[in-house]
Amino acid sequence: MPLYNTLTVDESTKVYLWKIEESEEELASGITLTAHCQNRIEGMKSELHRRGFLSIRHLMGEAGYVDADLYYDKNGKPHLKDGKKISITHSNHFTGIIVSNNCEVGIDIERQRDKILRIAHKFTPISEYRTIANTEALIRKLTVVWGCKESLYKIYAEPGLSFLHHIIIKDFALSESNTSGEVLFKGQSSNYDISFMEFEGFTLVYALEK
Repeated sequence: MPLYNTLTVDESTKVYLWKIEESEEELASGITLTAHCQNRIEGMKSELHRRGFLSIRHLMGEAGYVDADLYYDKNGKPHLKDGKKISITHSNHFTGIIVSNNCEVGIDIERQRDKILRIAHKFTPISEYRTIANTEALIRKLTVVWGCKESLYKIYAEPGLSFLHHIIIKDFALSESNTSGEVLFKGQSSNYDISFMEFEGFTLVYALEK
């Protein structure tokens, strides 16, 4: 089974990545879903989404959990019944989870695509990136910024939170592999450490609350 990578963030936090190469039948083998999740997967029209859903259960197994250990709150944020923190992501044929013993965490995987150039103004002040002349570098950087904001959005999980207006990402160089972020929402501020890496045309971002 293609566990793609495992990253030890610190003594209490790990990232698990999966590259989906198996059939749906292979991924379903050995996985027991709750009735709720069985209904969810049966409602998915895309085979790749179903395979991604099942691969995430294999990642949970790598972290010592089964499907029944996971639940979602009213805002759609995932939680583990033992109180540890989890975040989940799926993009194309990659899936990932991050699990931490004690701090809030968020994770996002994004495919690097030129589409992000057309939507960038919706999630970040695009004028800040005018000094980047190389289109490929701009796509890569904007993909990191989107992943940062998506990761923080997953941690915060509050209706009304705006990528553009409420989530601030400190500027960074692609060579640095880390940055920081802040959420300013409803008069409150929270800060996060963020790391990122690139592989096979994808960008992985994960964030931990300070």
